[in-house]
Amino acid sequence: RDRVLRLVNRERQRAEAGAPAEIRAKMNSLVDEEIIRALYDAGKAGVKIRLAVRGICCLRPGLKGTSDSIEVVSVVDRFLEHSRIFHFRNGGDEEVYLSSADWMPRNLDKRIELLFPVESPEGRQKVLAALEAILQDNVKGRRLQADGSYRRRRPAKGEEPYRSQIELYQETKRALDRQRAGTGVTLEPLRAPSE
Repeated sequence: RDRVLRLVNRERQRAEAGAPAEIRAKMNSLVDEEIIRALYDAGKAGVKIRLAVRGICCLRPGLKGTSDSIEVVSVVDRFLEHSRIFHFRNGGDEEVYLSSADWMPRNLDKRIELLFPVESPEGRQKVLAALEAILQDNVKGRRLQADGSYRRRRPAKGEEPYRSQIELYQETKRALDRQRAGTGVTLEPLRAPSE
């Protein structure tokens, strides 16, 4: 909890100083009041906040004067997702974390959970691409409204349909095919010796 609050508040301080500030995150649930208040404060200060919260979300985006700069989407599709991704712009020295914990009191106060940085540039790039894919989903994505209802996202005029899970699946399949093609290994069936 302390680490997450420090990271959110650091983005708020950057925004208050007039610097670009951004938080993007993906989780299953957002319930913790202290973190929600910190996100509201960061949003009021000008931090751009984009969240993918698959299930329960107690934060209300789009409230005038409170959460104007906060967007929340939920993507529920074929595959059950449990990844938790947290991205903090940090003045251009981006920090990306993976975690086992949702932003819920039970995860933050009553369990032993992990939060660790993704340090390799290649790893960070892959994680951020997956996060952005989910935030861009205009087929299965639903946008949380200020009144607590969800509205299905639709492709804008001239925009192609984008279903994040299928796109990520296809991308992974292509990468695996490229890897297999590059190994040069071929298998030959065993045949019984002819008599």
